[in-house]
This record gives sequence, C-alpha cells and structure tokens, in this order.
Amino acid sequence: MLENAEFWQWLVESRALAGLGLVFGLIVGSFLNVVIHRLPLGESLMFPASRCPACERPIRPWENIPVLGYLFLRGRCAGCGVHISLRYPVIESLVGLLFMAVVLRYGASPMTPVWCVFIAGLVAAAAIDFDHQIIPDGISLGGLVFGLIVVPLVHFWEGIALMDALTFSWLGAAVGGFLLWIVGFLHARLSVALGREFAHWPGEGEELPRPDSLDFWVWFPGLGFGDVKLLAMIGAFVGVIGTFETIFVGSLVGLIFGLVSVCSTRSMGATFGFGPALAMAAIVVVLSPTPLYLLLFR
Repeated sequence: MLENAEFWQWLVESRALAGLGLVFGLIVGSFLNVVIHRLPLGESLMFPASRCPACERPIRPWENIPVLGYLFLRGRCAGCGVHISLRYPVIESLVGLLFMAVVLRYGASPMTPVWCVFIAGLVAAAAIDFDHQIIPDGISLGGLVFGLIVVPLVHFWEGIALMDALTFSWLGAAVGGFLLWIVGFLHARLSVALGREFAHWPGEGEELPRPDSLDFWVWFPGLGFGDVKLLAMIGAFVGVIGTFETIFVGSLVGLIFGLVSVCSTRSMGATFGFGPALAMAAIVVVLSPTPLYLLLFR
C-alpha cells in the first residue's frame, strides 16, 4: 500500500515538474525566436520591443503569448495582415517539449536547468546556422565558457570529485574542438594538394591562405570554424564519450541532410550548415535514457 502511495506521489510530482518544464520552455522558446532573428543581424535582443517586420506595429503583450498568440492572430499581423511565419510557434513548441523531456529524464536534478540552458543554445545555434550558415560566437563561445565553469561546479555539488568534474568538461571540450578542427584542417590541406576548387574558398580573386596567416589554421572548405567551436561547447557539457556519440549521430544526421539537399536542389554542390546535425545529435545524447555507446556496441 505504501509503495502504491509513493508511486502516485512520484507520478503527480513528475507530471507537475514536466508541466512547469513545458511552460518555461514555451517562454524560453519565444525569446529564442528573438535571438534567432536578431543576433545574426547584430541587433539588440532587448530593444526595441517585438514588432511586425512588415509594418513595424508593436506586438501587444497578449499577442506575444507563446503559441496561443499565434493561434489568436490566426497566423497574421493584427495591423497589416501579413502572414506570420509558422517557425515562431514551432520553435516555441519544440523548446517547450524539449524542456519537458529534460525534466522527465532528469527530474529535480541540479543538472536539469543546466541541460535546459544547453538545449536552448543548441536550438538557437541550429536555427541560425540553417538560415545563415553561421554560428554566432555569443552562443558557441558563450556556451563553452558556461559549460567549462558551471557544469564542473554542478557535478561537484552532486558529489563528484572536483578534479574529475573539471576533467570531464575540460577534456570533453578539448577533444570536441580538436577532432573537428583536425578534420577541417587536413581536408583543407588535402584539397590544396589535389587542386580541388570551391566556390567559397578562398573566393574569387583571392589567394589560398598561407601558414603565416590565421585563415590557414581556422578557415576550411566545407566546414566552418563555428562548427568546431560548437562541438567544443558540446564537449564541455557531455564529456569525451558524449562527444564521440555526438559526432557519430551527427554524421548520420548530416548524411541525411546532405541527401535531402541533393535531391531537393538537384545539385551536388549545394551547401548546408553542419550545426543543425550536431545540435540534434547532442540533444539525442542528452535525452537518451541509456548511453548510446551501450546501445551501439553491446
């Protein structure tokens, strides 16, 4: 009887926490829409207040309620009637569901809010990379610093030895950044040796980067240095094993993206950002109830 009572108490508490995660995620998702739109343009994230990009009409508070505001407006601006992109409620719903999944996966753990911050950064990075094929340093490097400092502290708070906690994050970041950097660097050197040409590298009328220039070490064809920084950030949160799992899953997702891109554009030269694939892979690693390496190599 006591066990049944404890089970029902756990069920009620978990549902309540999951509900809070969903609501908080919807709110964060609404803010991420602002980040995704404004950060690549170098605009302030706080001012001016949200407004219609077509008629500049400020969005009223009740029109800005995540998902419900979009439904209330029937997907159109209340001022000029222009169509509002479906991406806004999709991002809000996605982040809400991901936050709820984190709560269901980790419960009231000290790492739960850390994972939520991590996933929010991944969603923003993926969406921006999808649109502009860039990953702002504010997300990748900012997330890297957050991961290197906060993750070890939280693990230490949970009872893990401080040196072990520091090694987990710092070595994970180093491995993640180095692995993707060495792939890009060797690909660039091999491409030069084989005389391969790329439309974006080094650019029309520009010479190939020389060893005495920074571009020689950080600018590669087919792989942005933003991806290197993003994987370093991911490594700071998930550690070395999680980094390898992310690379494995991200490669599969990237292959699927590539095939879809080729089929949709009918061109083998179509480019797309690798950030969304890495972000999706890292989220899978975080939410997987069983470490992926146990599922893959059992």
